[in-house]
Amino acid sequence: MIKVGIVGYGTIGKRVADAVAMQKDMKLTGVTAHSYSFNTEVANEKGYKIFTVGDDGDLKLNGIKPAGDINNLLEEVDIIVDATPKKVGKENIEKYYKPKKVKAIIQGGEKHETTGTSFVAQCNYDEALNKDFVRIVSCNTTGLCRTLHALNKFDITSVHATLIRRGADPGDIRHGPINAVVPVLEMPSHHGPDVRSVLPKCQIFTTALSVPSTLMHVHTVIADVKKKVNVDDVIDALSSATRIRIVRNAEHLRSTAEIIEFARDLGRQRGDMPEICVWKEAIGAVSNGYNKLLYMQAVHQESDVVPENIDCIRAMTGFKDGQKSIEMTNKSFGIK
Repeated sequence: MIKVGIVGYGTIGKRVADAVAMQKDMKLTGVTAHSYSFNTEVANEKGYKIFTVGDDGDLKLNGIKPAGDINNLLEEVDIIVDATPKKVGKENIEKYYKPKKVKAIIQGGEKHETTGTSFVAQCNYDEALNKDFVRIVSCNTTGLCRTLHALNKFDITSVHATLIRRGADPGDIRHGPINAVVPVLEMPSHHGPDVRSVLPKCQIFTTALSVPSTLMHVHTVIADVKKKVNVDDVIDALSSATRIRIVRNAEHLRSTAEIIEFARDLGRQRGDMPEICVWKEAIGAVSNGYNKLLYMQAVHQESDVVPENIDCIRAMTGFKDGQKSIEMTNKSFGIK
């Protein structure tokens, strides 16, 4: 049984905590809290042990009795999933995890150089085997890596992608554009180099912008390929890959709003959609002296990296069969 602790119980941390609790080969040892909030209240009601980072007075004032502090948590775990805000994960490695000799997973807000290993389960599971520190790439990078990895059977030579990013998460009241489209004023955006931290041979150039939406990101992707390709080939390649879902106009899944409603109706926890959704009618192929494939995909930024964290836990603690790990994780999530 792998004993797992969660440091940072926010958007990603609470989802990973619930996912760990669903795994037959893992035990959720506890989660951390800086202060009292509805998140810590929910964790307490679920029976998760709560460990403090800093003063515990706010928790006690609101009726939560901490099980100890972060150092106590580190003494009880085999591995930590650090889901703290950008830059904090890197600091925690030096401050807590290395001194305690505890393995740790950090998230995509940190730089690849922090761990030297960036992870997407179906792309490079073996690279994380028995590592002490591994980084799960961002939601956008995870989405691009999944589909590009599946389509590389057509020998992709170059990729151009535009990322239309949600302005803020649904519960975020402090960020995001209200009445604007905000371009990322750098070329390329950081997502392309980030993809290469997982798929080093991928020649990808990305641009990005943010829009007034909270539900999902959308990517438009154009890939140059060596092999002649048609739409059915692309659909078959994506359909046979894990954690990718083809959505269709016939299902009335024509928008990010309808995809999230679909996830709710499927009974997914929190209405999450961990799969990358590719619109069937937005897949194109060109073979006219040159070969290109084109597609549009939707990425649920709150949940697509959660299965990756679970698989990474197994890899870092020595579970060698990546395909088996993915199957185990998918089953627990209800992913086909």
